[in-house]
Amino acid sequence: MIENDAANPTVPATGAAEVSARRTPISVIATDRTWIEGDAVAQLRRVADLPGMLRAVGQPDLHPGPGAPIGATFLSEVVYPHLVGGDIGCGVAVWALPLSDRARRDLRPDRIGRVLSGLDRVRPGELADGFATRFGADADNTLGTIGGGNHFLEIGAVDKVFDEEAASEAGLKAGAVVMMVHTGSRGRGRDVLLAHTAVHGAGPCPDHLVDTYLDAHDRAMRFATANRAAVAARAAARLGVEIDVMGPLVDLTHNSVTSVADGWLHRKGAAPNSGGLIALPGSRGARSHLVASTTDEKARATGLWSVAHGAGRKYSRSDARTRFGDRTRNDLRATRYGSTVICTDPTLLAEEAPGAYKDIEDVVGALVAARLVTPVAATIPLATFKTERGGAGPEARDRRARERAAARDRSNRAVAKRGADGGRRSRDRGRR
Repeated sequence: MIENDAANPTVPATGAAEVSARRTPISVIATDRTWIEGDAVAQLRRVADLPGMLRAVGQPDLHPGPGAPIGATFLSEVVYPHLVGGDIGCGVAVWALPLSDRARRDLRPDRIGRVLSGLDRVRPGELADGFATRFGADADNTLGTIGGGNHFLEIGAVDKVFDEEAASEAGLKAGAVVMMVHTGSRGRGRDVLLAHTAVHGAGPCPDHLVDTYLDAHDRAMRFATANRAAVAARAAARLGVEIDVMGPLVDLTHNSVTSVADGWLHRKGAAPNSGGLIALPGSRGARSHLVASTTDEKARATGLWSVAHGAGRKYSRSDARTRFGDRTRNDLRATRYGSTVICTDPTLLAEEAPGAYKDIEDVVGALVAARLVTPVAATIPLATFKTERGGAGPEARDRRARERAAARDRSNRAVAKRGADGGRRSRDRGRR
């Protein structure tokens, strides 16, 4: 773990310049294999210098975010809504799928792709009346949908078991099939954040409005939990599998604020480390991990009772589009495991390319080295559903239209260049 406090005035990180010491201590959970951007550490430092901040911890999936780094936990004397962000309650839930050996063998990626195609659209009657109220949430027409960005539903198979006892308690063994759902509050959290920032910007919540913010925050949290269960219920029904939507193996949120003895604990892209199993999704072309929370309270405290929420981005979305945007859609939909990605938006496929993310094995390794978790099982993807429409709204549509036009322009220039080169080669042969 890399620390920065009064006794240790610098924070070395991969590709980072030294960061001068300030009053509020910061630390980064990392090893020499962990990819940590200097910009992310600098952003962590800036947030730690906000009034009322007590401590800041970067997880091994730490990367720059809009206004605050993602993959971080902050302890403060006041509530900072922008440190929770606009997708309150976003998190990951995992269900084991009760399949026979024959059914597991028949669960091929192409079949999963056909069955889950169109999961963006909730069919009439797919969700029972009052589904959301079982979770104490209100329903709207986004219930049961995944959303854009890095959200997904993945069907995977247990590739390796590290802890037989813990895996057995969870009903898992090698070859078992699981469903992992990563989604959030579908715009509700954004509305809560905007209501605050419209008046107070990135400042803290005034004391007399804390309860109002927390009430809206908690409603978004409940909706996000209900939404993960609704997505899982719809997908399981299409696969012909029955699951207990109220009983996932894991359901942990990554964006939240919680009252603790010392103040307010903000998690921005960080999973609670409070006991039981924790899901750490990799990229869609990598393994995901189920790990067990440590029972060592001192170790837990070093990470502010939190761990990474997954692999974390290595490249920003714009960088990923530049690096991977020239690959074909079919290439971007295939993975080294033979799994398939169910997504028709080439821009989103490029943004979410496996190479855009850190190595999940290094992230897990750093958490294990810090004694924050112990490995239980790893899964490999069979099929991953991403929104087929690449997100909603006029801004997203306009961006995709511009990028398609730019891609066509690049393609036309390449064709013209090949034609010109071919003409030159023909003339050269004629002269010879």
